[in-house]
Amino acid sequence: MQLSPLPRSFYDRPVLTVAEECIGKLLIHVTTEGIAGGRIVESEAYQGPEDLAAHSAGGRRTRRTEAMFGPPGHAYMFLLYGMHWAFNAVVGPEGHPHAVLIRALEPSINRSLMAARRKVAEGSVQLTNGPGKLCAALALDGSAYGADLSGDELFLADGPRGAVGVSPRINVDYAGDWAGKPWRFYERKNRYVSVPPRG
Repeated sequence: MQLSPLPRSFYDRPVLTVAEECIGKLLIHVTTEGIAGGRIVESEAYQGPEDLAAHSAGGRRTRRTEAMFGPPGHAYMFLLYGMHWAFNAVVGPEGHPHAVLIRALEPSINRSLMAARRKVAEGSVQLTNGPGKLCAALALDGSAYGADLSGDELFLADGPRGAVGVSPRINVDYAGDWAGKPWRFYERKNRYVSVPPRG
């Protein structure tokens, strides 16, 4: 299978545009164990510093958020609940801390490897139907922080997609009015989408 990383120009655009266009793209990670990946079926846009749901809200620039301020097309990794890694693509102009969280994949490349890592059945929807689950399946952790997504180890590639739905983001109630922004995108009727709505 010949897979070509998307060019950096894909990421150097408005965060809402990139988040929507991530649906259907392939997220690929190549390790010593082999290649594994799947089609992105759910994503969320985070538009710091004004977005109160973003880690970079208010221009917060720390060791944790530094990658978000860097050039587009790099990985921003963070821990969910201190336990599970989540993968984000840094997008938009350098210095503007915007990122796209990848929330769910439909596994399509080397399901057996992903299932072994997750200790679930290959056909289980639990394999990659959440940000922490997909990172575990792809062996993504803090070592991928800042990784160049234009390289040949961790990247997005073109793939097919279906109709796209839109909803508010998940678990950002703390963000006030920003919690209601329709900045979550998902592939309609895909069983790997993490939470309703899915239709």
